[in-house]
Amino acid sequence: MRVDKDTLIFGSFAKKAGNNGCKMFNAAFNYYRLNALYKSFSVDNIEDAVKSARILNFSGFAITMPFKKDVIKYVDELDDSVVEIGSANTVVNNNGILKAYNTDYMAAKEMLYDYFQNTPHHKLVILGDGGYSVSVQYSAILMGLDFKVVNRQNWNDINKIKNSVVFNCTSVSNIDIHESNDYIDCLITTETGKKLSLIQAGYQFKLYTGLDFPIKN
Repeated sequence: MRVDKDTLIFGSFAKKAGNNGCKMFNAAFNYYRLNALYKSFSVDNIEDAVKSARILNFSGFAITMPFKKDVIKYVDELDDSVVEIGSANTVVNNNGILKAYNTDYMAAKEMLYDYFQNTPHHKLVILGDGGYSVSVQYSAILMGLDFKVVNRQNWNDINKIKNSVVFNCTSVSNIDIHESNDYIDCLITTETGKKLSLIQAGYQFKLYTGLDFPIKN
């Protein structure tokens, strides 16, 4: 991969940077032979990070928790989904105008469709009421799905859930649910979490480049 004055810069801002995005996006750039690179950054202040991205003319960047809500205060435009959900995980630089998007809900919607297209009688239960949960709720509303949210106040209700699709939107691992349920876990260490991450990265790549994501697994 060449790096020169015309190289497009993409990245991600997180409290603690990881390598997953770097591997996926740089591989995708290489697949299309794009003069672009992706680098993850650990940051403590999202306002300063966005200012730096402006100054360095980043072509786009991702945002992870805990910055998904705060970032919308420092960009220029918001996609309709961001207005509805109240958080963003993707920003695209359109000729100096930073526009925020939410691809979390896109991935959640695609995943939910896989579970409900053949079993519409299933109920949806969403664990957690944080930012990611709101994205999943937004997806469910768009799909016309009835759902219940389980949070700290009614956490013990998990033991009563049967014959449902349970979508874990918390950082809690190894949640014990009844075997009659289908389980979607957002944690990146799980099979479904990895799939969600890959799907939303595909939507990000499309926003960044206009191209289809070449990485499928």
